[in-house]
Amino acid sequence: MIRLPFIALAAILTAAPAQAEPDYTPRDIVQVENAAWTADAVLYQLNTRQFTSEGTFKAAQKQLPRLAAMGVDIIWLMPIHPIGEANRKGSLGSPYAVRDYRGVNPELGTAAEFRAFVDEAHRLGLKVILDWVANHSAYDNPLTVSHPEWFTRTPEGALMSPAGTDWSDVADFDYSQSGLRKYMTESLVYWVREFGIDGYRADVAGYVPTDFWETARVELGKVKPVFMLAEWEQRDLHARAFDATYGWGWKEAMQRLVKDGSGAGAMRGYYAGQSETWPRAAMRMVYTENHDQNSWDGVASEIYGPAYEAAIALSFTGLGLPLIYNGQEADNDRQLAFFERDPIVWREGKHAALIAKLIALKTQARALHNGRFGAAMVEVPTNAAADVYAFTRGQAGERVFAVFNLSPRAQQVTFQYARHHGRYADALNGVDVDFAGGETLGLAPWGYRIFKETK
Repeated sequence: MIRLPFIALAAILTAAPAQAEPDYTPRDIVQVENAAWTADAVLYQLNTRQFTSEGTFKAAQKQLPRLAAMGVDIIWLMPIHPIGEANRKGSLGSPYAVRDYRGVNPELGTAAEFRAFVDEAHRLGLKVILDWVANHSAYDNPLTVSHPEWFTRTPEGALMSPAGTDWSDVADFDYSQSGLRKYMTESLVYWVREFGIDGYRADVAGYVPTDFWETARVELGKVKPVFMLAEWEQRDLHARAFDATYGWGWKEAMQRLVKDGSGAGAMRGYYAGQSETWPRAAMRMVYTENHDQNSWDGVASEIYGPAYEAAIALSFTGLGLPLIYNGQEADNDRQLAFFERDPIVWREGKHAALIAKLIALKTQARALHNGRFGAAMVEVPTNAAADVYAFTRGQAGERVFAVFNLSPRAQQVTFQYARHHGRYADALNGVDVDFAGGETLGLAPWGYRIFKETK
């Protein structure tokens, strides 16, 4: 009999079990299954209070055929719920101070009129998503009485607004409470099941735990395929909760280069970061203006100045899910009041035709589709790289080739390599153009050209 030393025997008995070989297979972080109708979707944000002179669902419903003809796909309605009166801002209050998550603000109409709005949108091929305020409620929401434990408290035990904000009209929820999570999830499901809405835009989504949204997405999916947009900029939200997040970096880059005239570097950096650090399937919403932009930073047409059209065009041709803000097609030239009635003045805007053409191009060109459905951006180097950003998207035979002068300086642009060579038509005027090498393209300050390959 062989006798092993005690130390050797102990080593054998305590040896770790054999380990499986590491799995080096690439895995996509995005597990969300995008509904097919999100592939080429264009968002349209609608503030019911300001959208018509009446400020109602019934009046807004009459404009749905116009929006469908424009080519938008998803109507994002700002919060439609009754608004709190306690600590109210302005005479009408903020729609983000929700008093009843399963009610309709009588200022906007009745539940039946909202249902008719959704039904008509669906008849026209449009989808409808609601703005959802999960992080906080109005101070006089009945939940503060029926479930006081669902709310964050000051050290003295009082209700409190979200820390670090000036949101004095809303009380912060405490998502460590499972009862709150159940109630809020069931409320989200309620509007999908009972009214047929198609998803949500989640206000300050990052203030709410990600695992709440992941559970809610599963429950919503049991009713129907939905689209979920997070007002946040975080990759993990795409894993199991959201189709899309905000591309704040896009807006910031565009505004920075317009303000300082520094050229294309900021936007080139944004797209490089998008390609290198975000999942390909992650849809990022890009825009020149929305209700936050319009109310905080000034009127977009003034912010971007002569670069405004280029910014709109780039939001449709580069990586991203484009947003149109209500009134943008009518050249709305003022900040809309947030807490009062301030109807949009509708007129034929000088940018309406451009927006309609860009929507049509995005719909027709698979290369420009959203997230996993679209194609990567491949930069085409030029002699004016400091100011000009040129790129193709898509496979040979179906490419889109775009050239943007992102500077206040005129350019005579020549191209390197053969990445873009082919036969194209100008996507905005239909004129045929061949690129075979040696061409020079003249661009005015902030000028741009977009070409769609022809077979």
